[in-house]
Amino acid sequence: MARKTDRKGLGRGLSALLADTADPEAAEGAAAPRVTGLTVDIDRIQANPDQPRRSFGEDELNELAASIRRNGIIQPLVVRPDPDDPDTYQLVAGERRWRAAQRAQVHEVPVVVRELSDEEVLEVAIVENVQRVDLNAVEEAQGYKQLMDRFGHGQETIAEALGKSRSHIANTLRLLNLPAEVIEHLRAGRLSAGHARTLIPAQDPAALAREVIAKGLSVRQTESLVRAEKDKNIVKQRVIEPKDADTRAIEADLSAQLKMRVSIDHAPGNDGGTMKIKYRSLDDLDRLLGTLSGG
Repeated sequence: MARKTDRKGLGRGLSALLADTADPEAAEGAAAPRVTGLTVDIDRIQANPDQPRRSFGEDELNELAASIRRNGIIQPLVVRPDPDDPDTYQLVAGERRWRAAQRAQVHEVPVVVRELSDEEVLEVAIVENVQRVDLNAVEEAQGYKQLMDRFGHGQETIAEALGKSRSHIANTLRLLNLPAEVIEHLRAGRLSAGHARTLIPAQDPAALAREVIAKGLSVRQTESLVRAEKDKNIVKQRVIEPKDADTRAIEADLSAQLKMRVSIDHAPGNDGGTMKIKYRSLDDLDRLLGTLSGG
């Protein structure tokens, strides 16, 4: 389906979701009034084949299933008529509750039916996922990227719709620039988002990530590790890169005039540097001081 480029905000699908499922996951088991309305046989509901989230924790599902056995489903599922079968429904939001209800052997579930296009269904599924508090940073970043790539939403639009700062959106997206090895550490929980963000400017984030994990370093210690790598690379670069002809000529001229060895170290990409003058005796030092003072 062609992308809608004339929308200024997130699509109608998001509005429909937020209007009817204010807190779709946290409400289960809470002391809230049961939502009344349409209920359907759970067997008539099919999963969304384009659901971005593919993994659901076993412990998480079992805990929610136990809550549903005690309290029922407090927050309704959002569904739409299945485009391929008018007698069934397709999930738009609430797949975790739907899966847990099956484990709890619930036969009927409360639903809110919405007429949504394929594009709006996908958009709602992505937004629902990135609003979850238990997402890891990689899943969150991938959700933002999908909203940008598939629907043309900018960072400012996403931030406003989700109630987050633009800097949070930008910093989270930057995590996707890390090597695959580091992203996998982050996804598995071996690194925190703070660690990962600190590693972004490093020359070899994967190697540093392995060291951080092995030593159990804090985010502040990781920052020091990245700075140490940067300083080491600067020194290495200065040693390896030969001095240009102009610098060598200036060193030769000054050495001849002062009759002392002069060395100029100009850091690449910087306006400043250092100049070293080596004297062999105190008489040389006195003569140098006299020259510098104009005596």
